[in-house]
Amino acid sequence: MKESLDQAKEELKRVDHLIYVSLKYTRTVDVLLSIVDRMINAYEFGIDALLKKALEDKEIGELPDRAPLKAEVVKKLYNDPVIKENIVTYLLFRKLKNVEYEKSEEFRRHVTMTSEIDGKTIKLDIDSISDYYKQIQNFIKYIDELIYNE
Repeated sequence: MKESLDQAKEELKRVDHLIYVSLKYTRTVDVLLSIVDRMINAYEFGIDALLKKALEDKEIGELPDRAPLKAEVVKKLYNDPVIKENIVTYLLFRKLKNVEYEKSEEFRRHVTMTSEIDGKTIKLDIDSISDYYKQIQNFIKYIDELIYNE
């Protein structure tokens, strides 16, 4: 559990650098995609920590092996709105990584990546990715408190 949370925190440090240094100076969709990759990794480490806790508490018999299945098991185990909201965001990021996208305003402040997912238009820009970053930071802190402050 601890090592998964530590790895999640390390990924968040990388996301922080990508947002506040790399994206600030390059402003490309490629950097946005790198941020999405790192956020997916951080979510996966957080989900692993929750699953390891459930395994330790004997709430589940074994750890699922596929990422979407892990997310669904966590969603069922922890009937918590914070966890459910973040699982939805995690699954959105996984879909976002595998769909076609359009680039606009590259090399400018309003660099935007636009994708179509499940009939909805998703636009990622500096402001929205920063909001997602704050959300995932809060999620990892929440998991930390959930696991260690019971």
